[in-house]
Amino acid sequence: MTQTQVRPEPSGSSTIVSITDMPNTAPAQAGSVHELILDQLDQDQAQDLVTIPLEGKSSIADHMVIASGRSTRQVAAMAMKLAERIKKEGHGTARIEGLPAADWVLIDAGDVVVHLFRPEVRSFYNLERMWGFGDEATAAGGRA
Repeated sequence: MTQTQVRPEPSGSSTIVSITDMPNTAPAQAGSVHELILDQLDQDQAQDLVTIPLEGKSSIADHMVIASGRSTRQVAAMAMKLAERIKKEGHGTARIEGLPAADWVLIDAGDVVVHLFRPEVRSFYNLERMWGFGDEATAAGGRA
């Protein structure tokens, strides 16, 4: 059975959920693009941040990060700042899709794929459940 770690944010409205003991999974390594993404999204006050390890499950990336913004404006701003920081810190140029509407923005940062949503759009697509992560998050008090 997979264990999840839940840490309420200081505002009390957002939760960070991550899988901690799956095979081939380790916490974000110092200096990695995964750590940079989690740090930047935390600074930008992303809500309901979830990281899903994909190593051994998919060849698209090693991690998938899913987060929500309160509005299309916040989602777009988070995406732009994240892409700028990834490039500035030497991790290459991230590809961004969905920026004009900013309901759902996909950022391909190589080893990490980031999905930024408005809350209503996120609940409609429910990516966590598609990747088999929703039930654990619900049991731990996070997003379903």
